[in-house]
Amino acid sequence: MKKTTLLFSFLTLALQFQLLAQNKQELDSLMNTWHQAAAQADAELFFGLMTEEGVYIGTDATERWLRDELKEWSKKAFERSSAWTFTAIERNWHFLSPEVAIGDELLETWMGTCRSTMVLKKVEGQWLIFHYQLSVTVPNERIQEFKTLMESND
Repeated sequence: MKKTTLLFSFLTLALQFQLLAQNKQELDSLMNTWHQAAAQADAELFFGLMTEEGVYIGTDATERWLRDELKEWSKKAFERSSAWTFTAIERNWHFLSPEVAIGDELLETWMGTCRSTMVLKKVEGQWLIFHYQLSVTVPNERIQEFKTLMESND
């Protein structure tokens, strides 16, 4: 009996690790596709990978949009050959449940290195972006210089 329970526990754990790895691959693929859609100005694909109530927070303090507000704001960018180009350098995932994942990524962008945080959830069996926040990174040793620059802009 103990051997059967131990074997069952081991198989269950192995299956969970396999599903976790598969989910991480799906999420990486989705985020890569999303960034590629922006790089190719494919608005339909880009916004189609966000939930209807999805939130996008940009680098400016005034930039907080629901998906359809972002679609309107970025309309001219998506009329170009490329809306913007973000390339992931590194990405990490954590699952809050089988239907909710949070992640962060380091990105190469036209602004320099940025970091984003995202929340994805499964909607009718498909992972979609529920929340995305983009931040410009500032090296710790340059914070005072950055603060001075920002104060001069106020």
